[in-house]
Amino acid sequence: MRPRAIHYVLGLGALAVLVLGLIYPLVQMLGRGFTTPGPDPHFTLDYVWMTVSYWPLAAGLINAVKIALATTAVVCLIAMPLAVLSDRYHFRGKTLLSGLLLVPMILPPFVGAIGLRQILARYGGSLNLLLQQLGLQSPANPIDWLGAGRFWGIVILEALHLYPIMYLNLTASLANIDPTMSEAAANLGAGPWRRFRKVTLPLMMPGLFAGASIVLIWSFTELGTPLMFDYRRHTAVQIFERLSEYRTSPLPFAMVAVMLTASLLIYGASKLLLARRRTVAVSGKATIAASARRLGPGGSLLAALPFVLVIGLAIVPHIGVVLTSVAGDWFNSILPGQWTLAHYHDALGHELTLPSIANSMKYAGAAMLVDLALGLLIAYLVVRVRIRGGWILDSLAMLPLAVPGLVLAFGFVATTLPGGLLSFINLEQDPTLLLIFAYAIRRLPYVVRASAAGLEQSPVTLEEAAANLGAPPRTVLRRVTVPLIAANLMAGALLAFSFAMLEVSDSLVLARKAEHYPITKAIYELYQRLGEGQFIASALGVWAMALLVVTILATSVLLGRRMGAVFRL
Repeated sequence: MRPRAIHYVLGLGALAVLVLGLIYPLVQMLGRGFTTPGPDPHFTLDYVWMTVSYWPLAAGLINAVKIALATTAVVCLIAMPLAVLSDRYHFRGKTLLSGLLLVPMILPPFVGAIGLRQILARYGGSLNLLLQQLGLQSPANPIDWLGAGRFWGIVILEALHLYPIMYLNLTASLANIDPTMSEAAANLGAGPWRRFRKVTLPLMMPGLFAGASIVLIWSFTELGTPLMFDYRRHTAVQIFERLSEYRTSPLPFAMVAVMLTASLLIYGASKLLLARRRTVAVSGKATIAASARRLGPGGSLLAALPFVLVIGLAIVPHIGVVLTSVAGDWFNSILPGQWTLAHYHDALGHELTLPSIANSMKYAGAAMLVDLALGLLIAYLVVRVRIRGGWILDSLAMLPLAVPGLVLAFGFVATTLPGGLLSFINLEQDPTLLLIFAYAIRRLPYVVRASAAGLEQSPVTLEEAAANLGAPPRTVLRRVTVPLIAANLMAGALLAFSFAMLEVSDSLVLARKAEHYPITKAIYELYQRLGEGQFIASALGVWAMALLVVTILATSVLLGRRMGAVFRL
């Protein structure tokens, strides 16, 4: 078979996997949401109409939209000044502070909510006790942070987790702006604010739209944080609470269909706006690197201050989790009354935690191998071979960034119902195959983008030289291409593995029995238990944090400033 024909066969194979793992579950899920139950199903909009007309469900949808918009606005307010400071100035500690800005990515807000609830508790919470000791609050009437302020608690926690994605996108966009355009505006008399508003901001719009799209969709469909905050009137939580009805009622699938439609509208709007801005951005693409202005001691201190403030706020949930994990007793005191490391031992020896760690390693490891093979193939076909229709492969591979995990999880549930291709899988008996497939599809974009970035920056002449010397395509790929992009592949694999280890939505929906629980499901179940449950859950979260710390640092070293491309639609 000719090489070109082999490429198209491989491309069709990759397309088939994406259709089976992404499109087919979504179609099945939509089919269940738009048909009546029973032996004679027919098309209906009744359940979708119920989702948007029945007030408790409509209120959940409105709250989800409000949380997403508020989170995105807060993320922009946090990330944009930091990105501009990082791009324009060189100051002492900049490298360290830029690395520490990524710290929130090491812990899902789902886990961070455990520590934050302890800090924000109305009676006995650390913050209220501190305010009382400072004389800023009456002990008789403490602030109910988790009651009336629960909405903003969710927004702030999600924003402090998601702002690194926006920051990475914005810094990548700023690095591509031609500095001569701003200099020309300055020569024409434009001041700093006018230059930013008229020149820099329009040119950085692609990164802004790309980051905002991910943040908006992510926060709109986030399940773990509202669930841990006991914020029940939220669409994601309402869907999760109806999980037991999926065999008899189309309502959960109809609710998921509404959420998917909203997410795709956001994705489509972002791509449309991005396309309109692309010509402007390309015309301003840097041909020379911008030189950052070096600041003295006083200027360095002022420039570093916003970084320190944001990092300090961002690690509050992490500090709360760590303190909870070492607390022997923590009630009615600013810090734990007793300290112990026993919870870490219990977290590794508990009947629920040790199997969950092994399960997550198995699921995430298998998913990573699938992503490496499929991601490298797609990137190679799109970037190197440039097969006709390659944009379809690339778009489908990146679509999981726009499709919420909760939606995809329910799509896989739909495929196991009678009539589905995976009806032979019983979720109650063994969901391993579905969990691996779901993890792989959800984290595929990281490997595709990391591989594509490596291929775009590796000289194709080396591969052509090997081919001219008689090496077959397989040998060229194995001996030349893969070694050239090994760092990118490793970075993508590390991201895919670590984020799969802490996947929330798929884990909560697909794992039903304790022997199949991954880490996040075990943390949730432990947190629901009385006694030492929250302490052991926190210790397990810290172990997971330690894993992601190593992963993010290694990925940052391997990819550098190219890391922002991994989180771009």
